[in-house]
Amino acid sequence: MNTSKTFLLGGTDSINRIGYGAMRLTNQPSNFGAYPNWQQGLELLQEASALGVNFFDSAYAYGPGWADKIIGEAFGNLDKKPFFATKGGVDKPAPGNIVTDGSEKMLLQQIDKALVNLKVEQIDLFQLHRVDPNTPIEISVAAIAKAQKAGKVKHIGLSNVSRDQLDAGLSVAAIASVQNRFNQNEQGDNDLVDYTLAKGIAYIPYGPLGAHPMKQGAALPSQQALKWLLERSPNIIVIPGTTSITHLRENVTTWETM
Repeated sequence: MNTSKTFLLGGTDSINRIGYGAMRLTNQPSNFGAYPNWQQGLELLQEASALGVNFFDSAYAYGPGWADKIIGEAFGNLDKKPFFATKGGVDKPAPGNIVTDGSEKMLLQQIDKALVNLKVEQIDLFQLHRVDPNTPIEISVAAIAKAQKAGKVKHIGLSNVSRDQLDAGLSVAAIASVQNRFNQNEQGDNDLVDYTLAKGIAYIPYGPLGAHPMKQGAALPSQQALKWLLERSPNIIVIPGTTSITHLRENVTTWETM
């Protein structure tokens, strides 16, 4: 059984393996607009950090932009900020209107917006949110690598990818993480979890509790589901999302049940 509490992402950054996913810190259920109880959201993020969470995962499409903004405001005045992960290549111009665009122009625009929203000079981890069927993944990864070379991005990640797509990305640049849907009830990525482990790549399962992305409630008991993931592989970083400080504290104390 693996009980390591940290993972060295990209070979350089020690990440506590219980992180926080910020998708629900937007106007629900459409995931469009600012989180209605902004101050409570700031306090929840700050409490997560106080409890030892140092990995906060977001995306431009969350809001759009609003999840990045609330994270940026929560930690904007700190000299030493937590590790910020965000995503690009997906836009949401209206509720329910999801547009995938992995072009260099879109990715570079969203990277610049994320720098402003997160209030940082460099994004710790920028992930391609989805592979654009009209843009080869090699082009998308090359665009992020261009921003990396300019000092705007530290690590590159991929989301919603297959092993072949990961390999294609790796042919262009070093990939530090993969974020796909994976949980105790949905184990289609078992082989990819093992493949990323062998390559030293972090695996970040979204939907760790089996929840529908646009609905409240989870299919799996939180501590049981998180414990299963943490024991599944030492490269897994879980990012349960919640708007409840009580649930946040329960999630963070999962280690005490192992």
